[in-house]
Amino acid sequence: MKYILDTHTHTIASGHAYSTIFEMAQAGKEKGLELLCITEHAPNLPGTCGLYYFENYRIFDRNAYAIPLMMGVELNILDKKGNVDLPISTLESLDFRIASIHPPCTSISTRKECTSALVYALQNPNIDLIGHPDDSRFPLDYEMIVKTAKDYHKILEVNNSSLLPTSYRPGARDNYKIMLNFCEKYGVPVLANSDAHIHTQVGAHNETYSLFNELHFPEELILNTDMEKFKNYIHQNKS
Repeated sequence: MKYILDTHTHTIASGHAYSTIFEMAQAGKEKGLELLCITEHAPNLPGTCGLYYFENYRIFDRNAYAIPLMMGVELNILDKKGNVDLPISTLESLDFRIASIHPPCTSISTRKECTSALVYALQNPNIDLIGHPDDSRFPLDYEMIVKTAKDYHKILEVNNSSLLPTSYRPGARDNYKIMLNFCEKYGVPVLANSDAHIHTQVGAHNETYSLFNELHFPEELILNTDMEKFKNYIHQNKS
């Protein structure tokens, strides 16, 4: 399998990342990527950029860098109702919208609360992908999450960073095995993403690739391998 896109990356604008957009795009080209999504952390995460950063994305020429860019966001899921930290009007203007649970931005913790939060987020028409649904600190009913993703034409992420030995998200590998079995059962697509916070991590998919091989996960459900399939899926979601 050749992965030609990475749809979850951060630049210095996110506050705890270390490379510029130019450096990230150049690294993507060197890795053989054909598309890179820049998805800065949304305002409620400490140290990141504010609302007007995202509203000013209109100034970007998406084709002025080493490879084509999509300009998006990684939203923070704030509560069990799946509320997020950018207004609808801003979300509608972005190319790609990830929603994730981050410890500093929420007080939810039970399986019921966390599952509810993701179910509501998946129902949000302005969210395309659920980021790193793998952290045992936020337990999930994976069958319900996968079935909701199918019902609302959404994508679930397999996060390479979560699978690294240095990851701070406990239980990620075992949780992904459960999630991916349901994805295969219900035919729900996934994106393997680097979650890069520095240019050297762009296009890093070794851990996800290894996990897919171990599980014999169907290639047709991995959107990273086919640009047309990925763009059609996102277009259908926005439609």
